Amino acid sequence: MKRYFLDTNFLVALELSTDQHHTIAVKKWNEVTSSPFHFVTTSYVFDETITFLNSRNHHEKAVEAGENLLLSPHVTFVHVNEDMFFKGWKLFQTYNDKRFSLTDCISFLAMRERGLSIALSFDADFTQAGFLVEPS
Repeated sequence: MKRYFLDTNFLVALELSTDQHHTIAVKKWNEVTSSPFHFVTTSYVFDETITFLNSRNHHEKAVEAGENLLLSPHVTFVHVNEDMFFKGWKLFQTYNDKRFSLTDCISFLAMRERGLSIALSFDADFTQAGFLVEPS
């Protein structure tokens, strides 16, 4: 079974037909979900995705996407607790030569802790941090 990390910009592209990466995201989604798969994401990515959709006047889409993620048996949520937050903060501080967000750093930690190597993302930051990014 293939395991993937779900990033915010992939989820947004999947949900919004107006997103520049929508067609590619849908194609990749269909490819991934055609064989056994499992996704991992964080409560921070969830928050970013729902907030982004809602802030662009897509409240119903935000609720629908949120419910789909929360109820899916194929998605494991890493809930960012105090320990993970401070580990992410410490990692963020070490990347003074990168433009990684705190959410990115927490995502990197979640991936490393769960042995994930592939992020579904359009963000090159994952590649810079040593992960594979799909779609490429």
